[in-house]
Amino acid sequence: MRRILGIRYGHDSSAALIVDGGIVADVAEERFTRVKHDQSFPTRAIAYCLAAGGISSGDLDALAVASTRTPGALSDFIALPEGSQRGGPGATPDRPGLLSRVRRQIRGYMNPPTRTAAASGSQMPLYLPPLELSPSCEVVNVAHHLAHAASAYHTAGFGDERALVVTCDGRGDDVSTAIWRGENGRLERLEAWDGSGSIGWFYSAATEAMGWRHGSGEWKMMGLAPYGDPVPGALAGFHPVFRGGELVRPHDFGTPGRFLDHGANHYHLRDAAALREIVEELGRESFAAEAQRVFEAQMEQIIFPWLEREGTGLLACAGGAFLNVKANQRIWASGKVERQWIYPNPGDSGLAVGAALHAYFAAHPARRGQRLHNLYLGPQHSDEEIREILRERKLPHSRPADLVGEVASHLAKNRIVGWFQGRMEAGPRALGNRSILMSPLRAEHKDVINSCVKYREAFRPFCPSLLAQRSDDYFVGAREEPFMITSFDVRPEKRDLIPAVVHTDHTARPQTVRREDNPLYYDLIERFGELTGEPILLNTSFNVRGEPIVCHPREAIRCFFDTGLDVLALGGFLLTKPGL
Repeated sequence: MRRILGIRYGHDSSAALIVDGGIVADVAEERFTRVKHDQSFPTRAIAYCLAAGGISSGDLDALAVASTRTPGALSDFIALPEGSQRGGPGATPDRPGLLSRVRRQIRGYMNPPTRTAAASGSQMPLYLPPLELSPSCEVVNVAHHLAHAASAYHTAGFGDERALVVTCDGRGDDVSTAIWRGENGRLERLEAWDGSGSIGWFYSAATEAMGWRHGSGEWKMMGLAPYGDPVPGALAGFHPVFRGGELVRPHDFGTPGRFLDHGANHYHLRDAAALREIVEELGRESFAAEAQRVFEAQMEQIIFPWLEREGTGLLACAGGAFLNVKANQRIWASGKVERQWIYPNPGDSGLAVGAALHAYFAAHPARRGQRLHNLYLGPQHSDEEIREILRERKLPHSRPADLVGEVASHLAKNRIVGWFQGRMEAGPRALGNRSILMSPLRAEHKDVINSCVKYREAFRPFCPSLLAQRSDDYFVGAREEPFMITSFDVRPEKRDLIPAVVHTDHTARPQTVRREDNPLYYDLIERFGELTGEPILLNTSFNVRGEPIVCHPREAIRCFFDTGLDVLALGGFLLTKPGL
């Protein structure tokens, strides 16, 4: 089993291709459809992954579905081979205490009569023929949290050492949080809790109470929290309580509501209405501070006791809860963790990678995953293609002999740059290929980008990208952090030098950049440092609020002309606004 396609079908649909244990391609469907959190079947993402791997669907050895339940629509889009294996090494259901019943349910889901699109009655159009798989291709179901665990463990590079693996999100396949032992290339589940233990749902209910979208606005809460003061006890009774690694007080969240809106779900939790009254009582800032305090404290009560039980300092994590960079910092700063690894695409769009990795390493138990160093796994566009797009649109542009030097000069002159280069990043962070950049040396630059480019709330912070070897100069307790997944305290002597990327609590969420991972972006940061004395840039994703990160040159051009961007570096070409 060499070539495995992983798919996630649900909110944040995605596809990924694994070849010989390495990630060849990974992309969310939203990047093509431009629908944030798109939950459509990932047809475009699958097509891209196969093209990136230079293979057809008939070359696949396995199809890994990130769920215990095979979606009925799967056979509308993929012509499943007659008698193909369903289940495989990842099909163990997650829900504790319901093993036999769930197995019966899963057999029903995973063994429907083999059908084509026409036979199913779906009346799929002729221009969307189902993908053909070879008769030997296996169809493997990988439980939601097992896929999360695999994405973290098999990319951590821990070798045969014992590691604690923690997965945490709202809920998936009836599990909200799970504890795993990773050792000798194998994952063993030690404990799991259903929705009554969902600290992720608590945080999402609090997000909804603030008037923000569940599954999307949680990071606004995290950004607002440092502006307030926590009020211990104010949210008691609205969250599960963990103590000593065990769930001591479950919480009944009820049945979540949801409605489909232009291809993506909105969710509702019943606690949100009562929590909204507490928002009004405490004020938005202090409510956010208390929600963040509860979240961090509960994560400690889940993780630290299990580290001690397992006798390890190695920790790997995945699931949407681990996009909370302040909680990740608190875990790291505790001193209880020797090596901390958070899969950098930890939300549900990362499930496609996790499902495929699990299928591969389950089939090759003697092999070990390697540490992941970059996420440049999406589409790219050649200069020839970009030149033709610019010509068709009759857009004035130049092709500088020294693109990096010219862009660094613009940045040193406090101009805002759209930076579109190479392969698009997988996951939620722009990491120097689909980025909006500005000098971090003036505090007002944060407000400029929030108001004139991103069109979002003024309190939301921005991240710094810096040369990896200089991270100790800027951050306390620094380590290699190439994915903006953990925040750190900024050293006091640096806070006033880079104020646009220092949050109100004196922290920042950095991206450390190595030349071997992204030479062009590394050179840009280095040249900016030569001009200003600070080899560090303000970096935010190339999009506006509510839209996915740009994927195609057309989208970059549209964003350039529809925002306050001054300069667009589009491949080897440079566009500037009049008057510069």
